[in-house]
Amino acid sequence: MTRHHEWLLLAATLLVVMLCTRLGVWQLDRAAAKEALHAALESRGALPPLPAAQLATTDQAATAQHYRATVLAGRWLGGHTVYLDNRQVDGRPGFFVFTPLLLADGSAVAVQRGWLPRDFVDRTRVQAPPLAAGEVQIAGRVAPPPSRLFAFAADPAGSRIRQNLDLAAWSAEIGRPLRPLSLLQQDGAQTPADGLRRTLPQIETDVSRHHGYAAQWFAFAALAALLYVWFRVVRPRRRR
Repeated sequence: MTRHHEWLLLAATLLVVMLCTRLGVWQLDRAAAKEALHAALESRGALPPLPAAQLATTDQAATAQHYRATVLAGRWLGGHTVYLDNRQVDGRPGFFVFTPLLLADGSAVAVQRGWLPRDFVDRTRVQAPPLAAGEVQIAGRVAPPPSRLFAFAADPAGSRIRQNLDLAAWSAEIGRPLRPLSLLQQDGAQTPADGLRRTLPQIETDVSRHHGYAAQWFAFAALAALLYVWFRVVRPRRRR
């Protein structure tokens, strides 16, 4: 093997080692993020309900309030209800139903009212149950804005069925400032029996799988380094 080929082999081995190591670190980072999320769910879920007057108006304040229980009073803006598509629950495709709740100060909150299964005959045939008129009280938990899924293009403004919901764009559509968060409505004494599913699977916080993946990637990195050392350093010396 020429010196040029030796350098190429060394470079390829270093690349594999660095890539596998980086993937292992990434899995450890994911495990740490899930551990932090679990800690936040546990600690903030045990706190007393957040007073409605303290509901965040900035991104930084909203982050500190995620997963807190609260009760909000307001009026539904039912004409602006949207359905987020491709949201699976127990392996079934369906929609998250979002409706803005108008608060007394003129701002609004994106409320995830629940989940509806998809009609397999006609995907566009979706209709959430009617909303109560007048002021209502909504019990739920503060949450981040709706998670984004991959989309080839932005959803048209005003469309009922969407892949994602951008709060800034939605705020412009409804003509009301939206708080930088969402509210996951929960079943309670004042929650109507409207057929929407609100008992959703808990956020996965098991980190053992990520630790296992990390160990595999680190093992691949070690194996690539050992193979290079064995075949390009140890064996040639033993032959000599």
